[in-house]
Amino acid sequence: MARSINTFHRGGILSTANNTPSSPLHRISSLKPSSTPREPASNDPWRDSNEGPFEEEFTNDPSFAKFLSDDFNSTKFASEALSSGSAVSCADKLAEGIRLLEKQLRNEVYSRHDELIQQLWSLKDAEGVLNIVKSGVSSLQGSVQRVRSEIAEPYKQIRLKSQQLSHLHETVELLQTTVRVIRQVRKLRELMDSEGASSKLDLTKAAQMYNEIETLRKEGDLLGIEVVDEEIPWLMEAGNRLRSEAMKVFESGMEALNQAEVGSALQVYYNMGELKSTVEAMISKYKSQAVKRVSWALDMKAISASVGSGFGPGGIQRSGTPQIGGSLKAKEGLWQRMGSCMDQLHSTVVAVWHLQRVLSKKRDPFTHALFLEEVMQEGDPMLTDRVWDALVKAFASQMKSAFTASSFVKEILVLGYPKLLSMVENLIERILRDTNVKGVLPAIKTEGKIQMLATIESFQIAYLAHCLSSLSDLVNNLFPMSSRGSIPSQEQISRFISRIQEEIEAVKLDAHLTLFVLREIGKVLQLLAEKAEYQISTGPEARQVTGPATSSQVKNIALCLHLQEVHTRITALVSGLPTVAMEVLSPSLGSIYGVAFDSVTPLFQAMLDRLESCILQIHDQNFGGEDMNAGMDEHGSRYMEEVQKSIIHFRSEFLSKLLPPSSSHFVSVSGESICARLTRKMAARVLTFFVRHASLVRPLSESGKLRLTRDMAELELVVGQNLFQVEQLGAPYRALRALKPLFFQETTKLGSSPLLQDLPRSVVLHHLYSRAPDELESPLQRTKLTPKQYSLWLDTQGEEQIWKGIKATLDDYAAKISARGDKEFSPVYPLMLQLGSPLAGNTPGSKGY
Repeated sequence: MARSINTFHRGGILSTANNTPSSPLHRISSLKPSSTPREPASNDPWRDSNEGPFEEEFTNDPSFAKFLSDDFNSTKFASEALSSGSAVSCADKLAEGIRLLEKQLRNEVYSRHDELIQQLWSLKDAEGVLNIVKSGVSSLQGSVQRVRSEIAEPYKQIRLKSQQLSHLHETVELLQTTVRVIRQVRKLRELMDSEGASSKLDLTKAAQMYNEIETLRKEGDLLGIEVVDEEIPWLMEAGNRLRSEAMKVFESGMEALNQAEVGSALQVYYNMGELKSTVEAMISKYKSQAVKRVSWALDMKAISASVGSGFGPGGIQRSGTPQIGGSLKAKEGLWQRMGSCMDQLHSTVVAVWHLQRVLSKKRDPFTHALFLEEVMQEGDPMLTDRVWDALVKAFASQMKSAFTASSFVKEILVLGYPKLLSMVENLIERILRDTNVKGVLPAIKTEGKIQMLATIESFQIAYLAHCLSSLSDLVNNLFPMSSRGSIPSQEQISRFISRIQEEIEAVKLDAHLTLFVLREIGKVLQLLAEKAEYQISTGPEARQVTGPATSSQVKNIALCLHLQEVHTRITALVSGLPTVAMEVLSPSLGSIYGVAFDSVTPLFQAMLDRLESCILQIHDQNFGGEDMNAGMDEHGSRYMEEVQKSIIHFRSEFLSKLLPPSSSHFVSVSGESICARLTRKMAARVLTFFVRHASLVRPLSESGKLRLTRDMAELELVVGQNLFQVEQLGAPYRALRALKPLFFQETTKLGSSPLLQDLPRSVVLHHLYSRAPDELESPLQRTKLTPKQYSLWLDTQGEEQIWKGIKATLDDYAAKISARGDKEFSPVYPLMLQLGSPLAGNTPGSKGY
C-alpha cells in the first residue's frame, strides 16, 4: 500500500502506464506541451463530461488534498493509513483516484491531438536545417585552412625583416651614443688637461660634461662596449677630482661666508646631478660638528684631565670630578669650553643660513631651476630650522645630563646661571644680528629662541631657589628662633644688604632674570618684616617717656633703624632699574616700612600725649589778669616750662638715638627717613595743638596776650632746636606765626585782615569768644566738656561741623538779647557770623595730627 501511494505522488501513474506499450502516456511522454492549449470542441466525442469538476474533487477531498501539498511525505501518509484501521478503504480510494487521473490524461491527449502532430513536423524540419548547417560549417573550415596556408609564410618573412630593422635601429643608436660618449670624453680630457697650462679648471663646464657622459652611459646601456669600458676608470677618477675640487671651493665659501664661491660650488654639484645629496651631507656635517662641540663643552672627564692627573688621594680615579685644589681651574675650564661652544654654535647656524640664502637666490642659467626647490620639497622645514632643532635637542640633552648626573657641573652652572644665561642670550642675539638681512628670513624664529632658553630653565629654577634659600638663611641668622629678644648688629644688616645688592648686580643686565630675582628678594624682605615684627616689644616699658629709655625702647629703636636702613638702601638700589622693578618690590618694601613705623609709633604717640597733656595745662593758667607775672616764673609760664623740659628730654633720650647726628632735625621733607617723618608730624601736631588751645583761652587780657606771645616764641624755639625746623612745617607754623598779631588785631579790622589766610576759621572764631561778653558762651562752656574732651571732638570734626557748634552758641546769645528786649549786639556777634557763614556747606577740613 505504501509503495502504491509513493508511486502515485512521484508520478507513479506514468511509471505504470509505461508498462503498457499501447498507453497514450507512453506516446506523449517526450513531447513538450504547447504554451497555448487548444480549447476542445464541444462536440468532442472523447471529452468526458466529468472533466470540469475534476480539480475541485481532488482539492476538496481530504484524502487527495494531502497529495497536493508541497511537503507531502509518503511514509507518513502510509503510516497514518495503517494506524487508522481502514487501510483497505483507503487503497480503494486511491485506486479510484488513479483511474480518474488516467481518464483526465486521456482527455488531455485527445483534446490536443492537432498540436502534438504539428510538433512532430517541426522536429523533422529542424533536423533538416541542422544537416544544412553542418555542411556549411565543414565548407567554412576548409576555406580557413586554405587561407592560413597561403598567408603564414609571408607573415613569417615580414616579422623576420621587422626584427632585423629594429636591431639595425638599436645598433645605429648605440653607435651614435658611443660616438657621443667618446667625443664628450675627449673634450673632457682636453678641458681637464688644460688646467695649469693657461687657466684654472672650469669646474662648472667640466661637471656639465661629466654629467652628460654619465647620463649617456646609463640611458644608452653602454655596458660591455670595450671602447667605453676603457674610459670608465678615467671617468671615475675625473668625477672624484671634480667632487674634490668643488668641495674645497664649497667649504672655503662656507667658512668665509662667500656667496660667489658657495654658488659656484653648488652649480658644479647641480651640473653633476648631486646637488641635494651634497647639501644634505654638508648639513649633516655641520650638525654633527655642533653636537660634538656641545658634548665636548660639558665633558668633565676631559676638563679634569686638562687640569690635573685625574687621580684623587690614594690613587683612586675620579670620574668627572676634579681633584682637590683643582676646582677653580676646572670651573674656569668649563666656562672656557662653554664660550668656545657658543662660538661654534654661532658659526654653524650662520654658515647654514648663508648656504640657505645662496640656495634661495641661485638659479641654473639654462633651466632656470631654483636650487632651493631642488633641495627641498614643499612643506619641508628650512635648513636653518633643521639645524637649530638638532642643536637645541643636543644642548637640552647635555643640560639635563649635567643637571642630574654631575653635581660639580650643576653647582657651577647653577651658581653661575646669570653667566650661562648671558652666554645663551648673546648667542641668540649674535645669530639674529648677523642674519638680519632685508628680504631674507632670519636664522632663528621666536619659537626657536624660546626653545633654546627653555633648555636651561632647570638651572634658572635652581638658581632662584638657591638665591631664596641663601637670603632666607641670612634672615634666619639675623633673628634666630632660639632668642626672641636678640637684635642683629649693624654689621649683620650691612652684610645682608650687600648680599641683596650682589644678587641684583649679578642679574641686572637681563631684565627678565632681574624681575625673577626681585620676586625672590621680595619674599625674603617679607620674611624679614615678619621676623622683625615678632621682635617688637610692647607694654608699658615701650611707652614710658618720663624717664630714661628702657631696654625695650632701645631694642625697638634699633629695630626701626635697621629696617629703615634696609628700606632706604634697597629703594636706592632699585631706583636705577626700570619702573617695573619697584612695582615688584613695592609690597615687601611697604611691609618693611610698616614694621619699622610700628616699632616706634607707640613711643612717638606717648611723647605726643605727654606734650599735649602739658599744653592742656594752659587752661589752668590765668590769662585774664592784668599782672604780667601771674602764673610765670623767671623762665616763663609753668606749662610751657613743662613742654620745654619734655621736648629736651625726648631729644636727649629718644630722638638722639632715632635721628642721625649728621642730619639732625634739619632733614628735608623730600626723601626723609621714617623717624624724621614721625618727628616732623609730632612737631606739626604740637604747634597745631598749641594754636588750638591758645585760641580757646578765655578770658584773655592784654597782659595775657603778651604772655601767650612769649609762650609761642619759646615753643617755636624749643621745637625748632630739638624736634624739626619749624620753617619747613608749613601750615602749622604759619598758623602759629599768624596767631601772634591776631591777638592784638582790632576787632573792627579783623574781618578783612590778611592773617585770616593762614589761620583756620575755627581758630579765629574760638579766639573771638575771648573778646565777647560773658553772655556769649563758647561751645566749650555750652557743652560743659573739659578742654581735653572738646579737643578730642575737634580732632574728629571738620570746619563745617565746628561752625555748627559755634553757630548754636551765637543763636543762644541772640535769643538772650531778644528776650531782654535789647536791640544792640556785641561787635563780635556780627563779625563771627560774617566769618562763619562761608563755612556752611563746606566739606570737612583737616582733622589735625
